[in-house]
Amino acid sequence: MKEQDDKLMEKIISLAKNRGFIFQAGELYGGLSGIYDYGPLGTLLKNNIKNAWIKKFVEDRRDMYLLDSAILMGEKPLTASGHVGGFSDPLVRDEKTGKDYRADHLLEGAGIENSEDMTIDEMSELIHDKKILSPEGNKFGSVREFNLMLRTQLGSSSDSSSTAYLRPETAQGIFVNYKNIIDSMHPKIPFGVAQIGKAYRNEITPRNFIFRLRELEQMEIEYFIHPDDWKKYFDYWKEEMNEWAEMIGLDMNKLHEVEIEGEDKAHYSDRTVDFEFEYPFGQKELYGLAYRTDYDLKKHSEFSKTKLQYTDSKTGEKYIPHVIEPSMGLDRTILALLISVYSEDEINESKRSYLAFNPSMSPYKIAVSPLVKNKEHIVNKANEVFGFLKAEFGNITWDDNGNIGKRYRRQDEIGTPFCVVIDYDTLEEGNENFGTVSVRFRDTAEQERVSIKELKEYFLEKL
Repeated sequence: MKEQDDKLMEKIISLAKNRGFIFQAGELYGGLSGIYDYGPLGTLLKNNIKNAWIKKFVEDRRDMYLLDSAILMGEKPLTASGHVGGFSDPLVRDEKTGKDYRADHLLEGAGIENSEDMTIDEMSELIHDKKILSPEGNKFGSVREFNLMLRTQLGSSSDSSSTAYLRPETAQGIFVNYKNIIDSMHPKIPFGVAQIGKAYRNEITPRNFIFRLRELEQMEIEYFIHPDDWKKYFDYWKEEMNEWAEMIGLDMNKLHEVEIEGEDKAHYSDRTVDFEFEYPFGQKELYGLAYRTDYDLKKHSEFSKTKLQYTDSKTGEKYIPHVIEPSMGLDRTILALLISVYSEDEINESKRSYLAFNPSMSPYKIAVSPLVKNKEHIVNKANEVFGFLKAEFGNITWDDNGNIGKRYRRQDEIGTPFCVVIDYDTLEEGNENFGTVSVRFRDTAEQERVSIKELKEYFLEKL
């Protein structure tokens, strides 16, 4: 089973690079660990996911506001939120080579469960008692805390007032703008603030392709509620997150809700449910749903010496809102989606691989091809069909590279749901297929003839 899972990851990583989805950042110069660039098709896929998220959670609602906060954050708000003092991972160093490793990952690799719940001293003791060695066969030193935030200086001054960080999460940008949104938009509780943006974590050992990254993108909502209503809205957002996962085409059989208990919850959370996905490398967190209480607004109120309360215009009641947080990693969504839609089968005794995206997620909706590219009348008609489909549906691609069989396989592998081919029959007057094109379906490889005049309506129903 492990060998099968390893092969699946290899296939997905290879396809992602070879077909223009995801590249190692700076690969030309040896690459940057834990950082990836999205290629032409990966960028289209990413934008499809983001646009669908904004439509579902912002545009189709009356109670949601969109925000785009700065990536750089000052030291004071991150001190208030607890990140400056407590956003860390357990690090242990190879005494001979000086290389650093995640202590909990080493213990996990040695078959020791629940290492994330252990204290630093308990991890150190276990590593030494079990004689766990580095990959190079060397002894480790003591485990220590390593802050994951990336620090920088603003301006030319080196004093503490110019210290800033690349934000470790998008949530704090929402909380520090809470008062601005209240004052400018005058929302009525309950309401939410949604944001998609980059976050940065100086991971000790980034791994598993785009699962654990140093530069990542998050899709987060902070939903502000009356304290008495948290249970109702927690359950509501749990349903919304499941609906979202199914809508974009995740394999729901691989998605599991896991209640996080006791000290495993984040310091700000009174209840947390993780949505874990069965990746080839194990069942790991994909999304998180947390009841953050009024922790963040209280902390920012205290540190900024500013009242961050809400006044009910009808009752006059004043209170600090509580918060439900649905948090979704965009990169992990892309990886989970690729795993969900990757398929293999045989056609005419020939193996093929394809990505069975929902059409709404596919980088290209339709590929248009002339059967041959050396017949001017066929190419001209194909360009005409391509032009009006492009104007109507947007992400339509032109493909005349190689023979028609190779084009089909290429479009299958990048997940294009339909191929439209203009052939000799299209332009042969008197032929029963005159004025029609061949439309091929990705998932079944079956074809049907469709009139050019009806092509727009045909795809309006399919896409």
